[in-house]
Amino acid sequence: MRLIIAILLPPVVFFTIGRPFQGLFCLLLQLTLIGWIPAAFWAVYALSQYNTDKKIAEMHRGER
Repeated sequence: MRLIIAILLPPVVFFTIGRPFQGLFCLLLQLTLIGWIPAAFWAVYALSQYNTDKKIAEMHRGER
């Protein structure tokens, strides 16, 4: 679901993963027609990094 939001409304993803300043910057980028495509790519990339960080944190909790 977040992936669809990342493509359609990129700034919303940053707010859902706890990065509000990046969300504001992404919103400014999306306001330009040319900037919407890079904003969507950036949101998808940030979402994938967030998911990876969550998996790594779960692995570290399991080792203890």
